[in-house]
Amino acid sequence: MKLKPMADNLLLKQAEAMETTASGIILAAAKEKPAFYEVISAGPDVKGIAAGDRVVVGNYTGSDIKLDGVDYKFVKLEDVLAVVTD
Repeated sequence: MKLKPMADNLLLKQAEAMETTASGIILAAAKEKPAFYEVISAGPDVKGIAAGDRVVVGNYTGSDIKLDGVDYKFVKLEDVLAVVTD
């Protein structure tokens, strides 16, 4: 099943966040999820953000859904706080 955002909506997927110690041990993240997301697709009215971009959104914005065992979030363009660049 595919989802196609309409208007100025974005479909996001939680960016993987792994924490490591100084010696390289990977820790399980038990605290609050980071607000970093990968853009899966964008509606036709979205300008300046495309699939594959990483964005920051507020913790309590958008609508969470689960599709085929994967968690996604729908947000409006106005809920995007920043685009992450290198």
